[in-house]
This record gives sequence, structure tokens and C-alpha cells, in this order.
Amino acid sequence: MGEFRWINKTLFLILVLQFTAVTGQTPFSFTVRAGDDVTLPCGNVINSQDKCSSTSWFSSHSSGYTAEELISHGQISNNVIAKAKSSRLSVTADCSLVIKKVTREDVGRYSCRQFDESGQQQGLDAHVFLSVISMTEHKNSDMLILYCSVLAYEGCEHTVKWLYEGNKSDVEISLHTCSASVLFTPHLNQKSKYYESLKCNVTDKKNGETLLCDVGPQSSCEKTGSTSAGRNNTTSAPKQGWWRYIIVSVGLATLIISVVTVNIWKRTKGSQTQMEDDAVHHDEDEGTVTYENVGEPSASIRLH
Repeated sequence: MGEFRWINKTLFLILVLQFTAVTGQTPFSFTVRAGDDVTLPCGNVINSQDKCSSTSWFSSHSSGYTAEELISHGQISNNVIAKAKSSRLSVTADCSLVIKKVTREDVGRYSCRQFDESGQQQGLDAHVFLSVISMTEHKNSDMLILYCSVLAYEGCEHTVKWLYEGNKSDVEISLHTCSASVLFTPHLNQKSKYYESLKCNVTDKKNGETLLCDVGPQSSCEKTGSTSAGRNNTTSAPKQGWWRYIIVSVGLATLIISVVTVNIWKRTKGSQTQMEDDAVHHDEDEGTVTYENVGEPSASIRLH
């Protein structure tokens, strides 16, 4: 019985780990430039729901603070923050969250939550992290300093550097935490001359994606590369979740079989040893014959 209880507990552990492997997938990560639009996918969306009536979106701009509801069952929430952003928020047919003209204030962790018909939450939240690239100018006398920085939800998981195609002796480039600055000498203090030669290179270390951003009011960012493990790849992420599910299942099943086999072998060996011991004791006692009369004390006679 002890073996079966142990097996049942282990099987329960497998189910818990399998559930975690599928629902607790690695969060998506997006990095966009301020002013661009972004679409954040819902990684745990329930299929066949009417106008995303089972989906709500929450945002948190810093860890430790209460998340604010942006989308409530497919509709813009009634809270102050959601109303202030209502003109920039919308939900797609697959319940992804669209944010138009992203600002620095949009940086944060976004959570997609699913509900059943009774209003009870289904499964765990699916998280998406949004980081924003910002470029600013600062004038110091006749010098011009241009900053390229990345604002993230928590910590710094980006590398930022300036790429300059002109004469390196004409500029002074400095690296900072999640930002980089470039200082131009007076004779190059003309925007038209350095805008075309400057690009900000931003790499998201979480997913390996690199963005190359132009400088100027009409600038844009171009993706130049990403790893196969990119978190903002909406196609590959679920597949990775299923592979994790399979690996965990096979690994734990193998472990159970091994442990149960060893346990059974030990018990079988122990039973054989006990049987052998009983046989030895039986052989030693074969020389004793007990005679018993009804109503009389028993007497034992040992035959030699």
C-alpha cells in the first residue's frame, strides 16, 4: 500500500509540473520606440469567446504596486488610467492588446487574464513586458548631446550603443546603464550632418532581438536580428511550452519507473530472504515432536 500511495503522490506532482510547464511559459518581451504602435499577444487566451468577453488586461509600471485594469472582459475599463489611454487602446479579434503611439509611461508588465462564464479566473496570468526606446537632446553652450536610452519594467536587460559612420574623432561617445550618449564638437553642431550618420543600436538580452534606430523626427527602428528563443515570437513560444511539457513528462515518468523498479526489487529480495530464514528455522525445529492430550498438560519429546 505504501508503494501505491507514493506513486499517487508522484503522479500528482507530475500533473502540477506539467500544468506549470504549459501555463507558466516564459513571458513575452517587446521593445519599441516611443511613438510607435505595439500589439501585445495574450498567451493564455480561451478560444471561441465572444468579442473577448472572457479576457481582461492589467498593467503594472513597477514591481510591488497594484496592477491597474485596462481592459475588462473585452471592453475599456472604467478606471481613470484606462480612460486616459482609451483613445490609444484596443483589442484585436484574438484578444491581443494594441497600444498606439507608445509613450514612456506605457513601460511595464502587462497581464492577460482569462475568466469562465461564472466570472472565476481560469489558469494563471500570461505576462508581457514592454520596454520603450527614447531619444532626447540636450544643448550645453555650443555643444549638443544626444541620448538614446531604454526604459524597462525592472532592471536593465538591454545593451545600448551609438553607431557613427563618420570620423570618430569628431564625436565623443559614452556608454551608461541602459543608455548611451554622443557629444558633437561645435563645427559639427548641425543636425542634418550627423542625423544621417548616427544610429542607435539596442539589443534586448532577454530575447536576443536587435533594433537599429535612425535619428530625427521621422526616424524608425529596424529589426536586424534575433535568436530562435525570442520571447516576442508568438509562434515559437507555445511550441516551446509543449516541448517543455513533453520533456518534464518523460523525465518524471522515467524517474518513477526507476524508483518503483528498485523499490519492488528490494521488497522482493527482502521477501526471499525472509522465506529463506523461515526455511532454516523450520529445518532446525523438525527434530521436535509435540504430543498433546485433551485435558492433559502437553509434553514435548526431542528425538535425537
